[in-house]
Amino acid sequence: MGVRNYSLLGPDAQRAVKTGLAAADWYHTDIPRKDMKALMKRDDGPAMRDTIVLFAAMFLFASAAVWLWPSWWSAPFWLAYGVLYGSAMDSRWHECGHGTPFRTAKYNDWVYQIASFCMVRNPVTWRWSHARHHTDTIIVGRDPEIVAMRPPALLRIALNFFGILDAFAGWKRMILNASGRLDAEERTYIPESEHPKVIRIARIWTAIYAVVIATSLATQSILPVMLIGLPRLYGAWHHVLTGVLQHAGLAENVIDHRLNSRTVYMNPLSRFIYWNMNYHIEHHMFPMVPYHRLPQLHEMIRHDLPAPNRSIWQAYSEALPILIRQLRYHDDFLSRELPKTARPYRIDLHETALGGRP
Repeated sequence: MGVRNYSLLGPDAQRAVKTGLAAADWYHTDIPRKDMKALMKRDDGPAMRDTIVLFAAMFLFASAAVWLWPSWWSAPFWLAYGVLYGSAMDSRWHECGHGTPFRTAKYNDWVYQIASFCMVRNPVTWRWSHARHHTDTIIVGRDPEIVAMRPPALLRIALNFFGILDAFAGWKRMILNASGRLDAEERTYIPESEHPKVIRIARIWTAIYAVVIATSLATQSILPVMLIGLPRLYGAWHHVLTGVLQHAGLAENVIDHRLNSRTVYMNPLSRFIYWNMNYHIEHHMFPMVPYHRLPQLHEMIRHDLPAPNRSIWQAYSEALPILIRQLRYHDDFLSRELPKTARPYRIDLHETALGGRP
């Protein structure tokens, strides 16, 4: 494929439509309808429990950090608060955007709105952006959420461990929207009827940030922005650490999530922060299955999936060499090996997408 154009307005976007990669019919592992219905059943209990634990922990960590400020003893509490604000909110934004964690729709929306604010992602814009990501996952020119492009911008990814580019892009987009405008790429996937909502929310957020900054200036203290805004920077590292592994180094322009997504076994704390999104092949195949049932789904379909990575460290030891090689050879990628019990790839479509490679 050579040099790629990831713009939603570029030639690769047009090529994806012409070749049938856009809005394609994706591969799914067969699951009996009865079992699928049980997996998709929503329940307020697990999400309510986890949400109470999350916000209670955020309150306690923030209170301890403020109480100990400006002593260095406050640093561990700021770091813990930051990870919950700048990383756990990423997974809450993601899952509640799908509307699956809670059975009660308004609970999903409440958490989605809060998490969107923390992550500086307009809840209207990103609902449509993420819908496109699921429709055209890692399809060049169609997916607006590709992180590890080819050649990979490794410096950009490294900077985003501190939210430096991602968060500032969010604030820049917020100001643009608050001025009454949307950029050209947003207009390709957000219906015109939704534009006023994008603008209204951006203006509310801009007002909130203005109050926080004004309070910080009036009190001559950094504490207000340490609580609202800056955690998006100093707490971003965990969501980037885990999020990069979702698709990095894997195949582009295929319509089988077993090729372009990665499942990684993680420790319980990371799974709580990440809300089980480490089961990422499973999530992409069946996005309407709630996060707390993804381990069960994994056990049901693992016979049809590549072997999961055993840990975050082992996943990076696999992905990083590929990303480094892609700096020189853009078409390099990790080809996933399926177990003998798996159904085969749809070779006819993959040969076209991969330029003749089986």
